[in-house]
Amino acid sequence: MEKKTVKLLAIQYASQIAQIDINVDRAEKLLRQNLQRHTADFVFLPEVWTCGWDCPSFQSCAEDIETSVSINMLKRIAKEFNVNIIGGSFIEKKKGGTLSNTCPVINRNGELVATYEKNHLFSYYGCDEGKYITAGKNPVMVKLDGIKLGLTICYDIRFPEIYRAYRKTGADILVNMAAWGASKKIPWDTMTTSRAVENQTYFVALTQTGELKNGDENLGHSMIIDYKGDIINEINIIEGGCFAEIDLEKMYEFRKKCTVLEDIKNSYEVIIK
Repeated sequence: MEKKTVKLLAIQYASQIAQIDINVDRAEKLLRQNLQRHTADFVFLPEVWTCGWDCPSFQSCAEDIETSVSINMLKRIAKEFNVNIIGGSFIEKKKGGTLSNTCPVINRNGELVATYEKNHLFSYYGCDEGKYITAGKNPVMVKLDGIKLGLTICYDIRFPEIYRAYRKTGADILVNMAAWGASKKIPWDTMTTSRAVENQTYFVALTQTGELKNGDENLGHSMIIDYKGDIINEINIIEGGCFAEIDLEKMYEFRKKCTVLEDIKNSYEVIIK
């Protein structure tokens, strides 16, 4: 780890359903506005900001990663503002015609250095992501500026195993980029905070805001949470940036004093009596 203090900027955004050109243009303006106000090391975007959460529209919004207008925009921003970008997610058109819900990672030089494909697909409450999207096979942790970030997307939050795997592999920051429904505020607030606490790790919890279809809405409660579960900064409903400067040295000192992970047993075999 090369840096102790890290500046994070999470961009809360309201996508227009199936309007990729409009979304890319508006996201670029929002990124520029916030990066002119805040010097950041990492900037984060929410899930499917390019097209909004509407599974039947995914096919029409799918992009080839080599020619993606959304990724090309993020590359320009990263290079211009000298910032690493964890690019939320876009719908990637894969060879063979399958689609994935993919997070692009772009470094300060404007280079695409990694991708993460959503591992768990949400197919409940009238949504059917699994019908349109192929699930990713592995967690992906990226190392930028000497800092390790564990990446997840939306429904992944319900699976603590993936976060524990990141923590055991040395994660400094855990990230969940979502398009989370407004009716599920308690699960969102509870699970994001829990993942930070149980892994003693800074957590970026970023979701979309704005209206969907048929009166549904995104939650719009993005947070940057510390390793003890305290919310450092948060943003509600409105579009905008959630900024925080975090101290990794404090986190490591806390871990040394409270060695919770060393108390994990090798097995938790349940005995039924």
